[in-house]
This record gives sequence, C-alpha cells and structure tokens, in this order.
Amino acid sequence: MEHDNETSTNFILLGLFPPSRLGLFLFTLTVPTFLMALAGNLCMVLLILLDAQLHTPMYFLLSQLSLTDLIYICTTVPKMASGFLFGNKSITFIGCGVQSFFFLTLAGSEGLILMSMSYDRYVAICFPLHYPIHMNRRVCVLMILGSWAMGAVNSCAHTVYALCIPYCRSRTINHFFCHVPSMLTLACMDTRIYEYTVFISTILFLVIPFLVILCSYGRVLLAVYCMRSREGRKKAYSTCSAHLTVVTFYYAPFAYTYLRPKSLHSPAEDKVLAVFYIFLTPMLNPVIYSLRNKEVLGALGRVTQRICSVEM
Repeated sequence: MEHDNETSTNFILLGLFPPSRLGLFLFTLTVPTFLMALAGNLCMVLLILLDAQLHTPMYFLLSQLSLTDLIYICTTVPKMASGFLFGNKSITFIGCGVQSFFFLTLAGSEGLILMSMSYDRYVAICFPLHYPIHMNRRVCVLMILGSWAMGAVNSCAHTVYALCIPYCRSRTINHFFCHVPSMLTLACMDTRIYEYTVFISTILFLVIPFLVILCSYGRVLLAVYCMRSREGRKKAYSTCSAHLTVVTFYYAPFAYTYLRPKSLHSPAEDKVLAVFYIFLTPMLNPVIYSLRNKEVLGALGRVTQRICSVEM
C-alpha cells in the first residue's frame, strides 16, 4: 500500500532556466528557436508530401527526419515552457512515463533514420546504376518502419523499468523533462545493472549508427575525389557536409550524456547538452536541407505558386 502511494505521487521538474531575469532572457531566446524548428520541420513534411518531384527515397527519408523532429520538440518543450511561465512544474507519474516513452522512441528512431540517410547517399554516389534497385520504395518503407519499431521497443523497455523501480527519495527531477538518467538518481535501489543496459542501448542506437555513417561517408568522399565532373563533386560535397553537420549536432551530445556512468553526471551539464539535441538539431535540420538544396527551394517555389493560383 505504501509503495502504491509512492508511485502515484507526481514528479517535479525543476526546468531549464532559473526563475530570474537571466532565466527570462534565456527563455525568450528559446521561443524563436522552438517556433523556427516547428515551422521549418512542418514545412519540410508538407513540401515533400505536396511536390511530386520530391517523391524520391532521399526526400522520403528526409520527411521522416523532419516528422521525428516535429514530434520531438512537441514532446518536451511545451511542458518546459508551461513550468517556467506558470510555475506548473508538476507532472503525473503516468505523464512522466508517456513523455519518457515518446522521447526515447524518437531519439532512437532518429539515430537510425540518419544512418539510413547516409546509406542512401552512399548508394547514390558510389553505385548510381544500382540505386533504383537498392533504394526502391519498398526498401525505404522497411527502413522507416524498422527505425520506428526498434526505437519503440528500446524505449518501452527503458520506460517500463523507470516506472517500476521504487522512488523513496525526493520526487524532484533536476531536468526540464523526464530524463531517465536524472530519474535514476531518485531511486532507492542499486541501478548499476540497469546502467549497463543503457550503455548497450547507446552502443546500438548511437555508436554503431555513427560508425556506419562514418564508413558510408568515407567511401563517398573517396568516390567524390575520383569524380571528373567539378559540378558533381561540388554537389556531393554539399550534400555530405550538410548531413555530417546534422549528425555531429545530434550524436555528440547524446553519446557524451549516455555513455558516462551515473556517478559522473552533472545536472547542469546534462541540461546544456540536452539543448543541443532538443532545440538546435530540430531547428538546423530544415535550414541545412532547404537553404543548401536547390531542389527543395525549387519545390517551395512550385508549391507556393500552386497555392497562389488556387486562391486567385
């Protein structure tokens, strides 16, 4: 009975910013970042959906990346903003579990989607004649479904564990969302064995995909170096540099956070690192892929012209 009463108690999220003028200033900086990420990713999803010329494997994967980022920021940022503006820092036990599940699902899926995108570019540049065979619609659908399914299964395992362990200390989570490593510091049981499972998940969803991406782009850069066409080299370098920028902003903070043991975690450091993969990466993805891509800009012009002609 006592344990049931414990598990029904709400958690308290301390938030990202202190309740001060400096905190208010920093919060005002996150608002346009959030709106840019929201609008940019929504536009990318709709643009790829509406323009037939973007119905290719590369842009299908890109639309899934944007969709992931779109749900990603909506899972964590609104609650953080509500807590800062209205002091509503409480979150129910079940609500914390739901937020944790979606966050971990999306984080794991995005890592695998980025790996799929690197494979797509590898096949397109290194084996252009085989590209329609190796990257057809069926392969793309299987990649996306596999990414979401593996992310969900991994997330379910970690979320169930986090909800089942006894919490006999303070229910105050020193973070701005239900961050499982931060929740573990509140547990009144030894979680060292679970930390090994976190390490294994990090290897599977971060380290291995990152190594695959490095190998893919290593081969791509070798192929690009051997190209005779200067325009082809320029286009390939542009695509690779854009993708590697996104990969760096995504993988580096995640890996640094989840590969360290609990004893080395710093709440302030974890929050700063979380800003990179929750705010900056979702904002930069559509900017990098649209402003540096003539096909996306061309599609934007066509869709805008079509909408204007319908209104007239």
